[in-house]
Amino acid sequence: MEKWLIAAMFTQVLLTFSIMVIMGRRRFTAAKNKVIKMQDFLTMELDKAGSEVRVADRNFINQFEMPILFFIACLTALQVHAAGFVFVILAWLYVGLRLLHSVIHLTTNTLKLRYYSFVVSSFVMLIMWLIILIRIF
Repeated sequence: MEKWLIAAMFTQVLLTFSIMVIMGRRRFTAAKNKVIKMQDFLTMELDKAGSEVRVADRNFINQFEMPILFFIACLTALQVHAAGFVFVILAWLYVGLRLLHSVIHLTTNTLKLRYYSFVVSSFVMLIMWLIILIRIF
């Protein structure tokens, strides 16, 4: 089971790197089209870059917020031997929901769908943490 949990973690890492590439492309396209100046990158004054760039920036930042708790939960589960079948399924569900959240955010940006994918992923992570607590107590 441990290898499947690590694979889920790696998939989350790949998602983060993929979003970084999307963000970079959008930023440099904005600079190439003279929407922003290259000097704007010195201070990251990208407000003029447009919503497409700002959404990608925000989504990238999102990958260093709640997913950090996911990584800590996975590492903790590995340490306390709580990475059983249910935990691994929940980990993959979490990553899938984060992927869905990012796809929604970077494409249609439908607030209601984005919100629900975020909330459900957060509850999945909470259940993962409860499994850890049950295992250690």
